[in-house]
Amino acid sequence: MTETFLGLAPRAPDALARDPADVAILGIAHGVPYPQPGPAGGTSEAPAAVRRRSQRLARFVHHFDFDLQGPMLPEGSAANPALRLVDGGDVATSGDDPAGNVARAEKAIRTILAAGAVPIVLGGDDSVPIPVLRAFADQPPLTVVQVDAHLDFRDEVAGIRDGYSSPMRRATEMEHVERIVQVGLRGVGSARASDVADARAAGNLIVTARQLHEGGVASLVAQLPADASVFLAFDLDGLDPAVMPAVSGIAPGGLGWDEAADLLAGLTARCRIAGAAFTEYVPALDVNERGALVVTRLVMLLVAGIARRR
Repeated sequence: MTETFLGLAPRAPDALARDPADVAILGIAHGVPYPQPGPAGGTSEAPAAVRRRSQRLARFVHHFDFDLQGPMLPEGSAANPALRLVDGGDVATSGDDPAGNVARAEKAIRTILAAGAVPIVLGGDDSVPIPVLRAFADQPPLTVVQVDAHLDFRDEVAGIRDGYSSPMRRATEMEHVERIVQVGLRGVGSARASDVADARAAGNLIVTARQLHEGGVASLVAQLPADASVFLAFDLDGLDPAVMPAVSGIAPGGLGWDEAADLLAGLTARCRIAGAAFTEYVPALDVNERGALVVTRLVMLLVAGIARRR
């Protein structure tokens, strides 16, 4: 691996058992694609694009960060060592091997979890969270917080049940997922009225983008149990196009930058982040690597929040 996220030390998941880390970045470029994936097919280039853009910020990780009012990563001490961060590389995937993709992705996440590290995944389309979430079956029960313009609750599309329109439907079927909070929904997508009814019947908390704008991030975070084990499924089309235009399912009216940053800060302060996945960034639709910078900064803010909580 020639480029790592923020210039972090490379460390394969299998090596974490003998050389531990607290957080492991992992690229998963492919999940289960549809026969005609459309623009989402370009998400496979995202892990490399994000790592490449992050190199320009690597030397600033201990500089003052005005979003955090302090260093981006707090300095460690004897009583409170600095967070150990590594880049676990990419899971070997391809566009024509969906079964192999999900098996290798789930195995890699299980290996990271078994070593006691928090996996932060760079996708890939929004089918990637399905095998990632399945890997948590032996972990404490999860609350899934999904940021997304779309419901992602289709049972199947074109006969495919694990595609990018179905991750939250599949998550409700996992016994270790005890609650799902869906944030940022707006506009129209693949969901039918029956899918919305099914999501609500499953107990999902659905917060539209407008409701978040009106009620505020703090009100939403307060509805989560303190110290809950949270998996953050962040589809980048949950952000407003003014913030993140390089996505396959663009929709006006999404989360602003400050709302996204406040959400990450609130989640890391109130809950325990068990893992995260950032998906649906399409480098081919990007201009001047703006989208790659947004993803890089979101990951940095999440990691900083994890460090401060610890």
